[in-house]
Amino acid sequence: MDVQRIAAFSQGTTGGNPAGVVLCDELPPAERMLAIAAEVGYSETAFAAPSGDGWRVRYFAPEIEVPFCGHATIALGAALALAHGDGTFTLQLNDTRITVTGWRKNPALMAALQSPRTQSAPAPQELVEAALGLFSYSAADLDPRLPPAIAEAGARHLVLALASRQKLAAMHYDLEHGRRFMTANGIVTISLVHAETNTLFHARNPFAAGGVYEDAATGAAAAALAGYLRDLDWAHGGTIEILQGEDMGVPSRLRAEITPEPGASIRVSGAARQM
Repeated sequence: MDVQRIAAFSQGTTGGNPAGVVLCDELPPAERMLAIAAEVGYSETAFAAPSGDGWRVRYFAPEIEVPFCGHATIALGAALALAHGDGTFTLQLNDTRITVTGWRKNPALMAALQSPRTQSAPAPQELVEAALGLFSYSAADLDPRLPPAIAEAGARHLVLALASRQKLAAMHYDLEHGRRFMTANGIVTISLVHAETNTLFHARNPFAAGGVYEDAATGAAAAALAGYLRDLDWAHGGTIEILQGEDMGVPSRLRAEITPEPGASIRVSGAARQM
């Protein structure tokens, strides 16, 4: 089975989060897709097959299936544009339908997804305390302007905003401890962010639930964060940019566009490059 390798949210000819993309006539059995994702070894691999007026899509990490993956969707959009020309493609996920637009902007590939609808709520104090302990942070390390939250846009994330960029850079945790914590609480990633300005964020996303220490760019978490900022009435001005992967040596840039309607889909876009 042909696996394309595409880095999503890249900066020029470097960076971005690698994803596997498999375009096929019919989706293989779930256990086969999981085995392929484990062999590819990236945080996610997207599998897509034609279905009706669009594509049936499933996402697999090396150890689990995930309901939605933003960077793999961006990679898929780039792959579909290469295979079928520039355009917007309808994607049927396990629980919802979204779209991805892919286009060539020589020499780059570009893609933009429309996320599932968003929602957010304050994170329970017990959960926050356990998460802070996981990373050896304290409550004093948090940015009081952005209270800890559970935010969703197709997948569930715990958002912890740190007051200093240095604390974000110093992130460390035990992978197995993180896996147990995320699995027990139904969290796909923990979204650690620092607001440099109202519209520029730095982010790190541990993905221990999928067997991955950290993602270099996380489109689903970007959409969830953007939805949370809207719910919080944050002065985002309609667009935020997120820099991720810097502390891994894999610089990535994500752009999220935020409409005023509560819960509405978030447009997340960025460049992609073939590997």
